[in-house]
Amino acid sequence: MNKIAAVEKKHIKQDVPQFEIGDTVDVHFKIKEENKMRVQLFSGIVIGRKGKGSSKTFTVRRISYGEGVERIFPLYSPRIEKVVVKKRGKVRRAKLYYLREKTGKKATKVKEKIVHKKDRT
Repeated sequence: MNKIAAVEKKHIKQDVPQFEIGDTVDVHFKIKEENKMRVQLFSGIVIGRKGKGSSKTFTVRRISYGEGVERIFPLYSPRIEKVVVKKRGKVRRAKLYYLREKTGKKATKVKEKIVHKKDRT
């Protein structure tokens, strides 16, 4: 087990921001088109995280033209340029799969977390 952990440790990025389930995030993801790379923005609510070590993933959901779109991102992928937390969410569940059945504003409504001055670092 120690050999596996040692190999995974090399691939884990240190500059990943702290975000939790219920947070609204912008994921800047590199996409290859023909012979050039560009950055595509995917913004939505984090509805789940899973995995451990270098295989951690997180799922982001957004509403696009009335349809729900979910995308699963590997947390330590070299194609993720950055993850920006736009809004903190206060939730009482580990997975927000119940948002899949909601429509309209209810599908994106998550209670906002109040961040105190002393907690910001």
